[in-house]
Amino acid sequence: MKTFTATPADIEKKWILIDAEGVVLGRLASIVAMRLRGKHKPTFTPHMDMGDNVIVINAAKVQITGDKRNQKVFYWHTGYPGGIKGRTQGQILEGRHPERVVENAVRRMLPKNALARRQLSHLRVFAGPEHGMEAQKPERLDVAAMNPKNTRTA
Repeated sequence: MKTFTATPADIEKKWILIDAEGVVLGRLASIVAMRLRGKHKPTFTPHMDMGDNVIVINAAKVQITGDKRNQKVFYWHTGYPGGIKGRTQGQILEGRHPERVVENAVRRMLPKNALARRQLSHLRVFAGPEHGMEAQKPERLDVAAMNPKNTRTA
């Protein structure tokens, strides 16, 4: 028996639509990362871009467990002396770009290489319920119904 290795002709990409309203951030990010890589397919090949295109809507309404909304701080440095700055997850979610919380959570769950950067380009995250991807006819994936632990009421 020979090991199956996918070629570009074998790859079939779908469009998946996920509603993030009420879903726990870490569980959502792990499911999205798995779909982007293609690990849910029986023909998964680690060195090929086999994953689906994923659309996440209502990213601003994602749930964060514990007190991470106020305690988890993301830092960056401006490059100037004493130029360290930080923002909590709650401040990012209430700011101008709340979808970045989901994007960064997914990015951090992917490997750190060129293939993962290409796979991350197949992710589209929208803060609200509207998205401009109706022409692709995405299939809905109900992450909240997969496991009762995936949702949380505030």
